[in-house]
Amino acid sequence: MKKIFVAAFMLFLFHVANSQVMSNKPQMIVIKSANLRCWECKERLDKYLLIQNKSYLESGIIEWKIDLLKGELKIKFLPDRVTIDDIKAAINNGGFDADEEKAEPDAYKKLPTACKRAEDGGGPKKGMPCHNQPY
Repeated sequence: MKKIFVAAFMLFLFHVANSQVMSNKPQMIVIKSANLRCWECKERLDKYLLIQNKSYLESGIIEWKIDLLKGELKIKFLPDRVTIDDIKAAINNGGFDADEEKAEPDAYKKLPTACKRAEDGGGPKKGMPCHNQPY
């Protein structure tokens, strides 16, 4: 009986340790943003995420890459430190849409015209691509 109890306990410890290791693995998500199409928008969001990552997200975001042509962010994060909802909220609070969630209105108003949604007159204009770095 004692051997069965010890074996079950060891199995339980192994399971707990294994699940903790698995939850520490970085995950990758892709978030679409309708108003992330130009270089200025990228710089604004980069700066905002750097500040947020140091404060309330507790360094849960490992890295991110922004594809201006597709209007999307690829984000690698630690799920035990930050959730997908936290990441989307940070993007929204920076003035940008995150998938189906619209940007926080006050932050969105502060964005330059180029960084606004197409229906609000923003984004690249015909013959004037803004996804290329200006310098």
